[in-house]
Amino acid sequence: MQVNGTPVAGRLMDPILELHDSNGATLTNDNWRTGGQEAEIQASGLPPNDDRESAIIRTVAAGNFTAIIRGANNTTGIGLVEVYDLGTITSAEEEAQLEGRNAPEAPTATIELGNLSVRGDVQTGDNILIDGIILRGGNPKRILFRALGPSVQSNGQPVPGRLQDPNLEVRDANGVLLRFNDDWQQAPNAAEIQATGFAPSNPKESAILLSLSAGNYTSLLRGVNNTTGIALSETYKLDN
Repeated sequence: MQVNGTPVAGRLMDPILELHDSNGATLTNDNWRTGGQEAEIQASGLPPNDDRESAIIRTVAAGNFTAIIRGANNTTGIGLVEVYDLGTITSAEEEAQLEGRNAPEAPTATIELGNLSVRGDVQTGDNILIDGIILRGGNPKRILFRALGPSVQSNGQPVPGRLQDPNLEVRDANGVLLRFNDDWQQAPNAAEIQATGFAPSNPKESAILLSLSAGNYTSLLRGVNNTTGIALSETYKLDN
């Protein structure tokens, strides 16, 4: 993992990747060449650069999925989780063949990536929570970015050590700041954020709603006054 061509200090040297679905099924990969999908990952054009890095390809139906990155042997460091939409399976029969199922069971609706949520331990300096998206297509899309801290929960209980006052900025592929927000109710389009139905539940949390054309965008989540803690960075692609 690099920034501007330089290896990131403190990077995780041997990550393990887990993919969980909403039914409790889990796929795990440590080193991507040894997971039984080496040829398929190579054919995608997106294989990791290092053999110790992890990758999973899965054809999925609509639903919620969670990717978890860990360090082998409980090692720690900075890691990067990426999700790529490799395209839609065009027929139920093709999808059934990929998943080893009978064709009548395969979903026929078009499926695409929708919302993205990333949880991490927000520190200071370069060790903040960074989330990137790539938008494609010819029509602008309304995108809602959220930075959650005080409301972050696990199994209905507040997460210990959560970030109490996050702020958020969104930048384009050139690093140009498109918008900054600390408390979402102070946003210039707070009423529009409220109308989406996805406004944060805590006024100290942040939200940015923008209409964006195709391109690469990055959100950066920090703690106000260099505070630290666990936070959640979310991105919602809204129906225009």
